[in-house]
Amino acid sequence: MDEVVTFFNVRGQHGKAVELGEALLSSPSVRMVHVGEDLLGRALDLLRGRPDKRYSLTDCVSFVVMRERGIATAFAFDRHFEQEGFVR
Repeated sequence: MDEVVTFFNVRGQHGKAVELGEALLSSPSVRMVHVGEDLLGRALDLLRGRPDKRYSLTDCVSFVVMRERGIATAFAFDRHFEQEGFVR
């Protein structure tokens, strides 16, 4: 959710960003994962192990969650997910 809302907002589409964020929050099809200290630590471990990549910490959190939950496909706008072996 963070990435897709940011994607639209930084491109001057504030209304669309907020509308999409609200739709995702209220959708019964979307499951939110709250990032606590443990998950953040695992994401930082992944980031630390990829010095050749320009991943965001948000991407790394997503990678960890997706691997732990067996999710293979991401709704993403960048190639980082493909670089980590996911389908986008």
